[in-house]
Amino acid sequence: MQYRRLKYFVAVAEELSFTRAAERLHMAQPPLSHQIGLLENELGVALFDRSRRAIRLTDAGQALLPEARRLLADLDQTVRMVRRVGDGARGVLSIGFVPSAANGDLPHLIRSFRADHPGVELVLREMGPDALVRALHDRQLDVALLYLPVSDPELTSYRLSTERLLLALPTDHPAVNTGPVDLRDVRHEPFVMPEQHDVPGLHARITELFTEAGIAPEVAQQGVWLIQTVLGLVAAGIGLAIVPESVATLNRSGVTLRPLRGTPRTVELAAVWRRDDRSDLVADFRDCIKREIPARAGPVHRRRWMDL
Repeated sequence: MQYRRLKYFVAVAEELSFTRAAERLHMAQPPLSHQIGLLENELGVALFDRSRRAIRLTDAGQALLPEARRLLADLDQTVRMVRRVGDGARGVLSIGFVPSAANGDLPHLIRSFRADHPGVELVLREMGPDALVRALHDRQLDVALLYLPVSDPELTSYRLSTERLLLALPTDHPAVNTGPVDLRDVRHEPFVMPEQHDVPGLHARITELFTEAGIAPEVAQQGVWLIQTVLGLVAAGIGLAIVPESVATLNRSGVTLRPLRGTPRTVELAAVWRRDDRSDLVADFRDCIKREIPARAGPVHRRRWMDL
């Protein structure tokens, strides 16, 4: 599949007009229509419904659009990185992270590292935990931020934070005004559950929490991996959710966070890299973590080196 055709597809999909897309691309309409036809032939599906006066995306076209945008963005990022290296940038560090990591230590670490390494190109990728581990093994990433445990003898890590798991409730829920909530008191409520991955992480810790309470949760929505989406579903009244306490930084309207009664249950976020990685930039990033994280440790945050 040619990236050029993906670029043409995105333009037509966003404009929903071959004429406007051709003007945007500074090309004539017939060649544009021809290239879209070639793309459809290559994929074996119709991407646009042309049966009406105004074209619209087919189901296949709607499925392709976000993926095409992502592929084009990755290509643009790669081109910028290569050009920067060619212009004298002193290396590239690729960091992947689960979305919720952006609510905690990641922004501070990136700011600190960039201040000490202004000539280094940072490539940041938001991914699920399984994809992060695969990307580390494939050397597409140098460092990944994800929830423990990660049982892999080829990887090692530094624990960044230990966060309590909290109960997320709609703001009009009766339990909002009761202080800490016993999970058994809401056992008949529907829950929004995160996506299950091969890498245990957050899903495993939440599952353990229900198991320890002797509860089989009623799942209203499953397979959601973006914490922001989980909170949005809670605000909409779809169900309750168990979330890391760092989501409090989002200040999501319509959602109230409450501690769970009993011994606090926690989830651990860590920076992970290949054990055999001898890169100077990875070593510098480790030094940045060692320098910055202990200095900001709070009462519920513990930091230490650990081998997986």
